[in-house]
Amino acid sequence: MKKLRYLIVAIVVVVVLLAVVPLFINANQFRPTVEEKLSAALQRQVTIGDLKVSLLSGSLKASNLAIADDPAFSRSPFLTARSLRVGVELVPLIFSKTLHITGLTIENPTLTLLRNPAGKWNFSSLAATGQSASAPAARSSTPAGGAAPDLTIKRLALKDGRVAVGSTSSQKQSVYEHLNLQATNVAPNSQFPLRLSVGLPGGGSLNVNGKAGPLDRTDASLTPVSAKLGISGLNLAQTGFVDPASGLAGMLDMTSDVASANGQATAKGTLKLDKFQLAKGGAPAGIPINMDFDSNYDLRRSVGTLNQGTVKAGGALVHVSGTFQNQLDSIVLNLKLNGENMPAKDVQSVLPALGLSLPNGASLQQGTVNANLASSGPMDKLVTTGNVGVFNAVLAGFDLASKLSALSAFTGMKSGNGSTSIEKLTTNLRNAPEGTQFTSMLMVLPALGQVSGNGTISNPGKELNFKMVAALSGTAGVIQVIGGHSSGGTQIPFAIQGTASDPKFIPNVGGIAGSMVGSEVQNVLGGDKSKSSKGGLMGTLGGVLGKGK
Repeated sequence: MKKLRYLIVAIVVVVVLLAVVPLFINANQFRPTVEEKLSAALQRQVTIGDLKVSLLSGSLKASNLAIADDPAFSRSPFLTARSLRVGVELVPLIFSKTLHITGLTIENPTLTLLRNPAGKWNFSSLAATGQSASAPAARSSTPAGGAAPDLTIKRLALKDGRVAVGSTSSQKQSVYEHLNLQATNVAPNSQFPLRLSVGLPGGGSLNVNGKAGPLDRTDASLTPVSAKLGISGLNLAQTGFVDPASGLAGMLDMTSDVASANGQATAKGTLKLDKFQLAKGGAPAGIPINMDFDSNYDLRRSVGTLNQGTVKAGGALVHVSGTFQNQLDSIVLNLKLNGENMPAKDVQSVLPALGLSLPNGASLQQGTVNANLASSGPMDKLVTTGNVGVFNAVLAGFDLASKLSALSAFTGMKSGNGSTSIEKLTTNLRNAPEGTQFTSMLMVLPALGQVSGNGTISNPGKELNFKMVAALSGTAGVIQVIGGHSSGGTQIPFAIQGTASDPKFIPNVGGIAGSMVGSEVQNVLGGDKSKSSKGGLMGTLGGVLGKGK
């Protein structure tokens, strides 16, 4: 019973002390000291509001906080916050009025991160003691006026903050909400653990878990880091780094191991793109796109190298390598892509993302695709060039014979029973925001022969404008009547117009007549008079071509 009485008395004494001691401590007398210590450590002017003592939490609490920006970037604050809690050692504070800072908790901060045209960030000069471009201006604004002192903070936390990211050359900024940072034993000359999370524009989150330090005294952005990076649910159309009208869209998830030292960073991991769309006027890819990557990045030059990348879409596999550069408003790519023996069905699922599509109701049921391409330019304005080949494919739901019904009198081509067999299709292409251009196109169709030509698909209307020529594989229709060659010497020119989803095949009647007459004359001059028939030629052309153009 006596022990319980002593315990109650002790508790009462502690409560009284906690209530009374703050009355005898003017917390604001420590405000200049706190401002001076933080300003000297950061090499930025730091100001705080009214201070109060909280013995229960062992801290001083300020009503406001402002950290100045590098004047080379902005006259507005780099960071502001509604409140700052400064952890202190209580015994020295109470009995000797000595301030020993142990922790900092910044609540609801707002940070503004700016990048100049040279690629330098406004946080680069934080705590700088070297001769970086912006450090002298930053140091001149601090009371310390010299080298930043070493300040060790056992606990550093930013809670529920907001980050605006932009450039000095534009008013446009990307906003990231719900920033939370926790770090322990933060010291400029040693490595310290940290955890960071932030919400992404349009939803999703970014998480970092690892270590950072020692602090790079000439450029804080070059401070070594070793961490695991995770991105979940990033909406590509709402990152703020690309124009939403460009067509780039999709949801990105990524996990990566990142490490940096001496201005060089490495990243190795995987990413997944769902409902990915690259071209304006396109549509989301029908299947997820996955990628394994291994890359290097020069932090000073903002230039990276993709050493090895493997893109997978179903069973389709593409090897990617090249460079990427982080510019102010976009990411500029210079990549090479190579895919061999890719299942045509899986490639078809990705075509809408590139602004390409098959006719309504058509689908590739078998066959393989080869592609050797190069992509360059800003990510939202990519230009892709190279060559593509399709082999031993069946285009179900699209009967080329019926589409060429206007030519059937000349070709004698029979129905393909609702599908078209493609032995080979090769073409050079150029895909850009304004559309896709096809050159040196060559198709070998068992039911018809050989088809060649050039054309374009506009973007975003998907209008077709193709000039094609069919070299027949055998005698048929009018060709047989007038004595055309059976070896494919007669050529049938035609155009493909309409749209990608509803193509229209239009015969060039004048060109067909010229081809037929030339074939007939060649037969006569070659002495094969048995194949020349005046009645057949004139009668057929008069009957068939008389109604055409």
